[in-house]
Amino acid sequence: MVLIVAMAIMNGFDKNFEDKLFTMNYPLSIYPKSSKNIDKSLLDRLRKKFPEMSFSPYINSQTIIKRGDRLEGGMLFGVNFKDEAKINPIIKKAIKDKSLKRFDLIVGKGIKDMFYLEDGDKVTLIFTQNSPAGFSLIPTMKRFRVVGSFNSGLIAYDKVYMYSTLESLQKILHFSTNEFSGIHIYSKNPQTDIKKIKKFLPDYAGVIGWWQQNGNFFAALALEKRSLFIVLMLIILIASLNIISSLLMIVMNRRKEIALLLSLGATKKEIRDTFFRLGMVIGGSGIIIGVILGLVVMYLLGSFDIISLPADVYGMSRLPIDLSLRDFFLIVIGAFAIVAFSSYYPSKQISKIDILSILRD
Repeated sequence: MVLIVAMAIMNGFDKNFEDKLFTMNYPLSIYPKSSKNIDKSLLDRLRKKFPEMSFSPYINSQTIIKRGDRLEGGMLFGVNFKDEAKINPIIKKAIKDKSLKRFDLIVGKGIKDMFYLEDGDKVTLIFTQNSPAGFSLIPTMKRFRVVGSFNSGLIAYDKVYMYSTLESLQKILHFSTNEFSGIHIYSKNPQTDIKKIKKFLPDYAGVIGWWQQNGNFFAALALEKRSLFIVLMLIILIASLNIISSLLMIVMNRRKEIALLLSLGATKKEIRDTFFRLGMVIGGSGIIIGVILGLVVMYLLGSFDIISLPADVYGMSRLPIDLSLRDFFLIVIGAFAIVAFSSYYPSKQISKIDILSILRD
């Protein structure tokens, strides 16, 4: 029961974080390996070669957000919102039926709260691109109009990410209409499709998957989950000592009856099988009851707010529950293996009984 509930909670947190990171990081991203930008002809060839995938070209730039006397760093993406809405449900929800114009801006909830912004307010973005001014160079600055906001559930993105139109950044950063910083790709099987895309790309472009961008994070989650499984399985192993000790006590207390049965023609194998089945009945009934209790606890935790979480920390207010079939079967098979071993050892001790000495005494 403990293993089932613990693994369900771990899977729930993993899936929740994965969904959020997956949304804002995109399954696959094409990027330039050199100073040469991604051109539109590559985008057209990719769309023709892989019609089952969705593509969203983008231009990105680090910026400083300024309103009044306050300054904060941010990341601005120039996108075609029609293409972006197909692969990013967070942005799709933010724009709804809005028609964005040049220098319109969609900001994260963190930025909106930080600068106390409302739809229609204007903010100044300072770019790393320099503009000539007399005998000096000054950073490029441009005022944008806030027309909406998004909430990804992850503060790290909501306090930094902003979205505007492709035309806005093409004009500010002096990109031609056929150039992009990269291409975001939606694929149902990104780990398979990344190999196909790599073969198709020219030398100046590369492709990276969302799992590669966040490899350390998910490796840490997997290690934590594996460690928890091992520790809780050791608890089951310790509990199985009760089966061993109880069966050994029965063997010791019933030596006379066992010796009598053996003398009347029962084989040691039959006696061993009897005690083995007894151990499996004890352990098996524990496994069945544990599975039922585990599923009941999962239902209660998933359906009712028994345990509430701070939404500003975890991005969710209810405990996430999601038990995979793989983990479920690993738990049940592991528990049965432990119970089988615990039942086999005491039954094996029957072969050491000396029938003559027991009956003589």
